[in-house]
Amino acid sequence: MTVIEQQPTETSGGTAQKPVVARSAGRMGWLDAIRGVAALLVAVHHFGLLALIPGGAYFGKHFDLGIYAVMVFFLVSGYIIPASLERRGDVRGFWVGRFFRIYPLLLVVVTIALLVLPQKFSAVPVQGDIEQPVRATVANLTLLQDLLNIPNGLGVLWTLSYEMVFYFFVSALFVAGWHRKSSEISIGFGALCLLLGAAVPSQMITHDKGSTLHAVMSAALIMGMGLVCIMTGRPAATKFGAVLLGGLGAVLIFGNSRAMFFESMIILGTMFAGTAIYRAEKGQADKVLTWLGCGFVIVAGFAAGYMYNRGIPAIWKSWVETWQGFSFPYLAAWITFGLAMLARHKRFPRVLTFLGAISYSVYVVHIPVLMAVRWLVPATDFPAHGIGKFSQAGIFLAAVIGISYLTYRFVELPGQNLGRRLLKRMQQRSEPVEAKV
Repeated sequence: MTVIEQQPTETSGGTAQKPVVARSAGRMGWLDAIRGVAALLVAVHHFGLLALIPGGAYFGKHFDLGIYAVMVFFLVSGYIIPASLERRGDVRGFWVGRFFRIYPLLLVVVTIALLVLPQKFSAVPVQGDIEQPVRATVANLTLLQDLLNIPNGLGVLWTLSYEMVFYFFVSALFVAGWHRKSSEISIGFGALCLLLGAAVPSQMITHDKGSTLHAVMSAALIMGMGLVCIMTGRPAATKFGAVLLGGLGAVLIFGNSRAMFFESMIILGTMFAGTAIYRAEKGQADKVLTWLGCGFVIVAGFAAGYMYNRGIPAIWKSWVETWQGFSFPYLAAWITFGLAMLARHKRFPRVLTFLGAISYSVYVVHIPVLMAVRWLVPATDFPAHGIGKFSQAGIFLAAVIGISYLTYRFVELPGQNLGRRLLKRMQQRSEPVEAKV
């Protein structure tokens, strides 16, 4: 879900080097197309549209649309996020961009959902006492809530916890100079997925209310410290802050994931495999190792679904009923990404690139919109048979796309522009200091 901007040349330090030639990179239509479709499929999945189609329930049991869509997202993020950081050559600029890309929309949508929707149709989990809402708010503001034993502010935000940990790792690897080892890292995560997929317990840190509270406070303070160091723009502080964030991500992903261990590992393996593909395409990595690594991660993800996504514990962790429901969509996500990449030099239909542009909004707003539709136009208002049974779904999808366009136009874009202006001011203020160093 990244907008490619004018970015300076790469450096290993914490601040950007001035580019020799300003270069404008256009949006990648093939990435927009597949993430736009993926976002819409997440909305379709959560609406339960398959249940209205003959054979849809059987299909959904053996091919989970949600797993397919989020794995496409993870591949896209893996492909483009490290490239965004490395083109900037500026860890501070990367994080400012990420925050103003992610948070404005989240804050607006969650706030409106809390104020507008009645409790019966709430899109945000309602906590019982005064301590829990504060704790939940802090955890969700870090976007690490799914790794801190805290309910997601919106159900779909669990994926952003993995995105955040990926940003932590990418930042730490960049400042350490290890960012070109994407293939090796992806293979490592794939191997851990296979070997320890069901052996590592979930939530080893947050085993009760007290430990959860301590984990949330600790994670928020550590994350805050790391980001403050990065925001100084000083090379030494930036390196320390990025490594601190990487350490926090490692502790949480290895020791406190809500999901089963195999799913956490294959998500990160998939993201780093996406990065490896980018590096091979740009001549930054050995192509043979890249394709071997991607093949291994694909096999690992498929096999892990067969080995570990069985039985009640797995179902309650992955929310996928059968091993086929995990493995087949995982494989399909890779096939989709590969086919789209083969066609990357072709022009994609504007409707698909439009969906890609608003995909983050679609992903965030569709749950509140779904609850609003169920509240205002319940299914009982429409025929139970024939074409009329799809009326509520049509209203839902039209509302999601329309509202997503508005939030993209009036929340996302202004937020990104504000981030760019803030970063420019920060860089201007730090220039005299850097000149003296």
